[in-house]
Amino acid sequence: MDEVNREIERLREEIRHHNHRYHVLDRPEISDAEYDALFNRLLELEARHPDLVTPDSPTQRVGAPPADGFQTVRHAVPMQSLANAFSVDELKDFDRRVRRSLEADRVDYVVEPKLDGLSVELVYENGRLVRGSTRGDGVNGEDVTANLRTIPSIPLRLRPLEGEMPPLLEARGEVYIERADLEALNRRREEAGQSPFANPRNLAAGSLRQLDPRVTAGRPLRIYCYATGRIEGLTIDTQMALLETLAGLGLRVNPLYELCHGIDEAIAFYEAFEERRESVPYEADGVVIKVNDFAAREVLGEVTRSPRWAIAGKYAPQEGLTRVADIVVQVGRTGILTPVAVLEPVRVRGVEITHATLHNEDEVKRKDIRIGDTVAVARAGDVIPRVVRSLPERRDGSERRFTMPESCPACGGPVVRLEDQVARRCLNVSCPARIKESILHFVSKGGLDVDGVGTKLVDQLVDRGLVRRVSDLFALDKQALVSLDRVGEKSAENLLAALDASKSIPLSKLLFALGIPEVGEHTADLLAKAFGSLEAVAAADTSDLVGVPEIGPSAAEAITDFFANEENRRLLDALREAGIAIEEVVAPASTRFADKRFVLTGALSSMTRAEATDRIRRLGGEVTSSVSKNTDYVVVGDDPGSKLERARKIGIEILDEKRFLALLEGAPAGDSG
Repeated sequence: MDEVNREIERLREEIRHHNHRYHVLDRPEISDAEYDALFNRLLELEARHPDLVTPDSPTQRVGAPPADGFQTVRHAVPMQSLANAFSVDELKDFDRRVRRSLEADRVDYVVEPKLDGLSVELVYENGRLVRGSTRGDGVNGEDVTANLRTIPSIPLRLRPLEGEMPPLLEARGEVYIERADLEALNRRREEAGQSPFANPRNLAAGSLRQLDPRVTAGRPLRIYCYATGRIEGLTIDTQMALLETLAGLGLRVNPLYELCHGIDEAIAFYEAFEERRESVPYEADGVVIKVNDFAAREVLGEVTRSPRWAIAGKYAPQEGLTRVADIVVQVGRTGILTPVAVLEPVRVRGVEITHATLHNEDEVKRKDIRIGDTVAVARAGDVIPRVVRSLPERRDGSERRFTMPESCPACGGPVVRLEDQVARRCLNVSCPARIKESILHFVSKGGLDVDGVGTKLVDQLVDRGLVRRVSDLFALDKQALVSLDRVGEKSAENLLAALDASKSIPLSKLLFALGIPEVGEHTADLLAKAFGSLEAVAAADTSDLVGVPEIGPSAAEAITDFFANEENRRLLDALREAGIAIEEVVAPASTRFADKRFVLTGALSSMTRAEATDRIRRLGGEVTSSVSKNTDYVVVGDDPGSKLERARKIGIEILDEKRFLALLEGAPAGDSG
């Protein structure tokens, strides 16, 4: 047995070495076949001797079963956010503040690329990875250890540094995906009828919040480490030494960092990197400039949740020039017509842009965008393509003005521009374009949440006449589905099972799924709580509706118009016949939260927002969308929005997830458990 144990340990060390060479240094020493032979031999020995398997073995990357949810992790040292600068002048202002505080003529900075991903913390005890968590709100994050373990560039065991291993190291870094990997993944998702990821950050966040680590393992995520929380057993005095130490321990560090003597050198790096950022394989929206000396950082301190010793130098959205080949009109689920520019392909921030929304005809007129124009195109938030402006000085007289059509381009039906609205609308409820968008909305996450129904599948279902309204989805059979392109027997079975499972639905989700104009998820919740049943909502008149807090005259009119429409009433009957079972709102089980108003912001690890809302309401409380002086509690989860700052400003009591759960169980709000 000792001989077997020695061979297993030798194989593990050899595999760790080659993993480090391949995933961290990008300098492999052996072929894939040679690596596979080593890995398969280790698998074989561990299968024979399962008692010798250890959590940090290279074979245990995906060893955890699917989780029921994520536990909250409190960071021992808060993970701060950075202040932003958008110009050279703002960077110089930052430097002046730093030098004034330090009473120094010049300060050394370390400058590093700022990646577009998700910040995480990795906790190593005696060199072994014991916990990994998201940044969350900076103080509390989510425990996503099992998912982080699947990322090959995150070592499960650190490498000794000069023969020594630190007893404790909390490493911080950014989980990201390279552009080429994101594009390839999105192509596969679209071919499978799934929605593509909008940007690298969404992918990273969504991947690390998967309950099944095997899903995370299937996505080509990477990490760069750049900071630490607590450290024991090591003395580090500068950012340069920190990056070198992290790399020495086997953690992946972005090699594109530089020590700059003074702000002028830092600005030179900032400007040079903007020129080359399309050549790096990942999305970077700026650089981070940090005071190198840690003793100086102690003097500078922090303000609110940001350090005074660092700043993010952000870049303005990068523009590309191209020509508007045409302007087409798309029809949404409510019949709204949206002009879209068809562009000659142009690359902006490494992504090829071929279409950009023009929003509405007033926007087209305001920007004077014509077919044939040369235009500047940017990616709003570095993601959504938009036309910034036209360049009339480049016109040659062949350009044509755009006018909105008088009839629907999808069905030929009448188009009207309603009073006091900028949008034109197709009034034909049977319009195929409206039907397609209605189906996609109906099965979306806020509605029935049916996996496997994407744009390409819906196009086929409607174009072939298999689905004429959303209720027809429940009449589909396996034979009809497998007749479609790219739909196999297993996919058809999965889709039918998902549709069947979606038939039991809370009233609020059905109200959202129906696509009633001006009824989003929050308004749907308000209606469900106020009326309790679909029949009561449908029977309500405008005076009943405006009596519900937060529902105004416009929304009330849209709701009554929807239920007065004969076609919509037939749709509701068809849904009932298809077996849709609506979970009506029950009376509160308790009045403990009577007259208490809650606002939820950020994602909770122990329950979904819908579940949190339901638990509050069952105790007699009310959940509202905005913070006001009438709010009693603001419940804060992962990545909270501006509601948290608003609550702090006006003095509303803030509950983290632990205190919120305690309150649900009956503890006083001030009791943290």
